[in-house]
Amino acid sequence: MNNANSSRILIFILAAITALGPMSMQVFLPALPAIQDAFNVSHMQAQLVLSASLVSIAISALAYGPASDRYGRRPVMLIGLTIFLIGSVICVISTSIWVLIFGRIVQAIGGASGMVLSRAIIRDLYDRETAARMLAYMVTVLVFAPMVAPVIGGVINDLAGWRAIFCFTCLVGLAAITLAYPKVPETMVKTTHVQSQSGMFIHFITLIKIREFLAYAGQLSFGLGMFMGLIGGAPFVVIRVLGKSPTELGFLLLILSAGFMLGTFITARIGGGVGVDRMIKFGSILSVISGIIMFILVLAGEWTVWAIFVPSTVMAFANGLIMPNAQAAAVSINPQIAGSASGLMSFMQMMTGAVFAQTVGVIQDGTPLPMVFVVTIAALLGFASILFLPKTKISEN
Repeated sequence: MNNANSSRILIFILAAITALGPMSMQVFLPALPAIQDAFNVSHMQAQLVLSASLVSIAISALAYGPASDRYGRRPVMLIGLTIFLIGSVICVISTSIWVLIFGRIVQAIGGASGMVLSRAIIRDLYDRETAARMLAYMVTVLVFAPMVAPVIGGVINDLAGWRAIFCFTCLVGLAAITLAYPKVPETMVKTTHVQSQSGMFIHFITLIKIREFLAYAGQLSFGLGMFMGLIGGAPFVVIRVLGKSPTELGFLLLILSAGFMLGTFITARIGGGVGVDRMIKFGSILSVISGIIMFILVLAGEWTVWAIFVPSTVMAFANGLIMPNAQAAAVSINPQIAGSASGLMSFMQMMTGAVFAQTVGVIQDGTPLPMVFVVTIAALLGFASILFLPKTKISEN
């Protein structure tokens, strides 16, 4: 009983730490138009506050995974949380859009530690199928923070301005350090063989030669690309085109997160019986169908909140079915290098997310169509990733 309670507490703490990255990405989204106006910059420049941080997460994830395989999960995570706090302070005191972008980059580098290392810690503690369930429970818990983050950000922006949002992230970062220091243990099994730094990065080459890893990582990458294209374009579409307030945008993004949370909860409840690969395949098909419906509606002139956010919420639900299963499968391909697999997977996710988020900003034409088009393409590419799985995997019984 005590062990069960300890496991639940650890999962909750890891979820909270993992949520730092997604939370910090979503909490300021309702303030993007205000940030654009405050610094008198273009939409494309303001979009860099989001997309540059995604690139930073991607690159730093490559270091966190191998570093944790070499030095341990705990010390690397604590260093990352400290960097997150420093980045949040820089955002608060920023005097130009470029200083703010730099602060977001530092904040993102720190936030990546929890996103990479929590998955590796869970894989250290559980086998493949159990890890999938634990990740689903963790994702269900961690998604609560980014789910309410846009609402919090919208309200804070309306009441106190966009800088106050980053004061909030400072407080959250401090709370994460306070939780992690006494409660997160070292879970990596020590070995007598210590790899060189170059040897750790050779693991990346090993992983990208494995078609199953590419399939699972592709699912995750294009799934995040779909989501980042949506939340990257939503502030402009909802506030500028549809005339809604930042707080209303926050509630719409809350609905999206609720759909994702429902998907992860269902995965936690039935995923073990249905099977990892079958859940991924079903979620991919559902995502494509929803994306095509949304694209057709917008193309037909239905520029309404519900024409966009009902199909996209279904897509978020489908992503909730995919993500925990694909994560567990990817880090289970070679458990001895789970940290490297998690890091490479995060790199691919965030780079893809950055490309899709910035693409929406570059091709913005004053309509919802560019955002919807990018999101639908991401869903189709995610489905195409299934082709990398061996036929025996695709037809899993």
